[in-house]
Amino acid sequence: MTARMKNPASYFADAQSVLPTLGQIPRGKGVDDETLELLHFRVSQINGCAWCLDFGRRTAEKAGMGFEKLAVLPGWREATVFSDAQRAALELAEAMTRLSDRPEAVDDAIWAEAEKHWSEEQLAAIILWVATTNLYNRLNVTVKQVPGTW
Repeated sequence: MTARMKNPASYFADAQSVLPTLGQIPRGKGVDDETLELLHFRVSQINGCAWCLDFGRRTAEKAGMGFEKLAVLPGWREATVFSDAQRAALELAEAMTRLSDRPEAVDDAIWAEAEKHWSEEQLAAIILWVATTNLYNRLNVTVKQVPGTW
């Protein structure tokens, strides 16, 4: 497989500096690294971003996450390895990623469940993390970024 072009951000120096910074802002804001990596991986699965899945697997391993959680992530609703807080974050992330699947993508029930487990600052970090992951997914899928190249 060959990429259609370089990552679009690589054409603009300001994008090259802003995007990595944007991706790091949610870290250290009260959401554990394992949850952030799960969200990144699940959103990338939904969007079919092979580059991001490869990258996410590597960062999850560095964060100390075992393969068992990534392996059952598509079935997170039935899997017993996720905390209630992680489930609420995954539900929110899926709703944010699949905006056109229902009239009110992030409905009040999804939001209420997330609020039970996460503070407002933590929710802000989760939302920014998921939005940034979606941005990277869309860039990489559009140009067919080859997994393992960076």
